[in-house]
Amino acid sequence: MSGFLGMFVAVAPTSRGAIGIPVPDKKAGPPALEDNHMADKSITKTELVASIASATGQSQSTVSGVLDALFGTVAEAVAAGNKVSIPGWIAFEQVATAARTGRNPQTGEEIQIAAGTRVKVTAGSKLKAAVK
Repeated sequence: MSGFLGMFVAVAPTSRGAIGIPVPDKKAGPPALEDNHMADKSITKTELVASIASATGQSQSTVSGVLDALFGTVAEAVAAGNKVSIPGWIAFEQVATAARTGRNPQTGEEIQIAAGTRVKVTAGSKLKAAVK
């Protein structure tokens, strides 16, 4: 099968029943975001794992394990204060936020917001170019 309907030929069992998972042609590479038929235009981890497994020929459990290890390693490194960068694609880093004065939206009363840390995620040039 080819074309748009050819992208949805595999059926994967889930706790909610069977769903169609996009299965790209081997020559076509991974599916583009516009191929996602979901109304909210988001891809779940299950769909991401299925797409990567199909594109690489690896099992879904192997791909899921790799993704879990990737995100675990990124979280540990950022929590330790290191910057994690995949050049051209994405960077994660911990940044400090200063103490500031805010307002309670219900009462309008001024409140003090303590200093803290947050995670900064920056898109790289390849990711930005892919979105244009």
